[in-house]
Formats: sequence, C-alpha cells, structure tokens
Amino acid sequence: MHPAMRKSSTLFCLGAVLLQAGCRAAPTLSPQEAEGKHLYEIRCAHCHEENDLALKKAPPDLHGLFERKTLPSGAAATNDAVRHDVLAGKGMMPAFAGRFTEEQMGALLAYLHALVR
Repeated sequence: MHPAMRKSSTLFCLGAVLLQAGCRAAPTLSPQEAEGKHLYEIRCAHCHEENDLALKKAPPDLHGLFERKTLPSGAAATNDAVRHDVLAGKGMMPAFAGRFTEEQMGALLAYLHALVR
C-alpha cells in the first residue's frame, strides 16, 4: 500500500473510532417506560418540552426530575408527590385525574425516572 494511502486509511479509522467513542447509545427503555414515554409525548410534552401553547410562564423541565431532592413546587421528589401533582393539577397545570389509569400513571412515573438530563 502506498504510504499516503496508508496514512489516509489510518486517519479514517482513527476518526471513525473517535466518532464512535463520542456517541452514546440511547438507553433502552423497558416496555413500561416506553408506554410512559408515549403518554408523556401526547399529554405532557406540549408544555414541558415545546411550550407550543405559548404559555407566558414556561412549565418546569422534567428531565432529571427524580435526580433532584425536591420538585419545582418544593415538595419532596417522590412518586406520590408527582402522582398528586399530575392528578390534582398544580398552579397553571390542569388536573389529569380520570385521564390516566393506575397502570398508565405507573408507566408515566417509570418514564419520568428514566428521563435524565
């Protein structure tokens, strides 16, 4: 192999290795977390991700919600507190009572645990 081609080939391989090392695979979601992701995307992301309703006060970012000690409201970051806020509503957030089954609420909570920064 010509030395220039060998150098070019080596640089290409090195670049490919560095590119792969810099890329992290998205974590695989469990079936429950995947269902929670679907629910999050259709019921929560409008406000908590895109704010496509043009709300004057943007709702809090939920990425890493359970990595914090407290929720934006100041309550402890627990499943029970999040469940309460989702079902009863909080501030500008409407209540979602009757819109989630227990199974769906569990899936949403599982996804929120997986939704890291």
